[in-house]
This record gives sequence, structure tokens and C-alpha cells, in this order.
Amino acid sequence: MGGTFTGESPGALTWRPRRGDAIMAAMASAENIVEIEGLRFAYGARPVLRNVSLRIRRGQIAAILGTSGSGKTTLLQLMAGSLRPAAGNVSVCGRDVPRLDAAELYALRRHMGMMFQKGGLFSDLSTFDNIAFPMRELTELPESLIHDLVIMKLHAVGLRGAHRLMPAELSGGMSRRVALARAIALDPQLVIYDEPFAGLDPITLNVICNLIRTLNDALGATSVIVTYDVGEALRLADHLFILNDGVIVAGGPTGEMVESKDPFVHQFLHAEPDGPVRFHYPVRPFAADLELR
Repeated sequence: MGGTFTGESPGALTWRPRRGDAIMAAMASAENIVEIEGLRFAYGARPVLRNVSLRIRRGQIAAILGTSGSGKTTLLQLMAGSLRPAAGNVSVCGRDVPRLDAAELYALRRHMGMMFQKGGLFSDLSTFDNIAFPMRELTELPESLIHDLVIMKLHAVGLRGAHRLMPAELSGGMSRRVALARAIALDPQLVIYDEPFAGLDPITLNVICNLIRTLNDALGATSVIVTYDVGEALRLADHLFILNDGVIVAGGPTGEMVESKDPFVHQFLHAEPDGPVRFHYPVRPFAADLELR
């Protein structure tokens, strides 16, 4: 993998692949980094995504909101090529993801960073080595430079002093911060965050939220965040999508979504108990179960 590192933004070194890298060129020129049309997916006989369509523009922070079990994480896995859809199109950086072979998919992922819902740290590697892993795997950088880059990333998430700790020695919130540092290890142009705010205390949550915004803007990157934390999504995201019952029921600029009069959007974003979204799973009347007359 040929290329150079350039210091184009404060505190960040950006990997610039050699000329002729078609994926990097597509990212730089494409208006939409992610385009999904008519996406369908099921786990066996259980449909999860029925007809999902969305577009995410280059440079945006887009948040995908939805109730637990609505298929948010599945949608991210389809974007990353970990799952293949039953029907529909998934395009990332102009590449038709389901049709890529292993080598092509690997090449695309070099330009993507992903923070997994449960961290996904390598349990037998130290905090330092977890973050160094993509650098050692995808570049030919000397260990001295890798050391400095890892320390910079850990400093950004407040864990420079924990670089020798093993994953088992980290708290849940610390693990998520290490996972974030690893996701941005090579300053990717597309970063996917799966529930980045879960398990964080208020101070750390605020720092991480600001870090995501700062990195996205400084690097000219695109970020996709899956979360059920409406408050943080409203504060951070430029564009919101709400996923429900296997479809995107609403999507638009954050300000417009907050002011929406649509009953579902209003109920979801304002956490109101009454509305189209029912709290109780479908069942016969309560009085019938108690045999009341």
C-alpha cells in the first residue's frame, strides 16, 4: 500500500494513498458517500429491513435513529459488506458493496473506520496494540511513527495513561473510548459508529461527542452514527434518519426534523408516551387476561 502521511489538520496525520487510488478519488468527488435503494434483509424467516432507501452526503454527520431491534446495526453491517442483502442496492463511495469480491471489499474498508457496538477489541492485545493494529496491517510505517500516532489517538480520547492496559482491565466506558480511537486510527474518510454513546458518563460523553464533530470537520470526513440517544443525535448530527418497522419513515436536516409535525417523528424525537409508537407489544385487551367483566 503506497502513499504518504500529511499533517493537514491540527493533531491529525492523514493517510494519502498513491495516485490512481480509485476509491479515494471517488470519495473526494462524490456528492453522496452512501446510497441505499430498496434494501431488503431478513434473518431466516424474520424480515428486518423491508424497503430502506437513504443517501448520505459527503462531509455530513448523519444519525440513524430507531427503537431497539429496529435493524440499525444490521443496516451498518450491510454498508460495511459484513452482510449481503436479499434485494436492493448498497453503494459506498460509488462501489456496489454486495457485488464486491473479497479483495475489492478489503480495499474499500481501508478507507472506512468502524466503532462496533460492544467495542470489538482484541482481548489478547493491549490498548496500545489494539489501536496500532490497523496501522501495522495496512501501512508500512516505522514503529517509531506508529507509537506517536497511537499516543496521539489515545490522548484525544483521554486514555494516554492506559496504553499498557489489557481490554479486561478497562471499564465499559473506557473500552468504548479505545474502540473510538481505533476507528479513527488512520483518519478514514468514512467512519461508522454503532452506539458510540452507550455506557459513557456525562463528561466523557460530551468530550466524545465534540471529538466526533471536530474530527469529521477537520478531516472532511463523513460520519454515520447509529444511536437511540436522541439528545446527542440532535446536538451532533447534520441529518437524521428514523428507522421503524424495516423502513426509513422520515429523514431530513436535523432542524427540520425537530420542527416536524408528523406524529411519528414528533413522538420519537420528543420521547412522548402517546402516539403511533406503542409501548405494549400487540396483545388482547388487559381486562381479558384478568378475566374481568
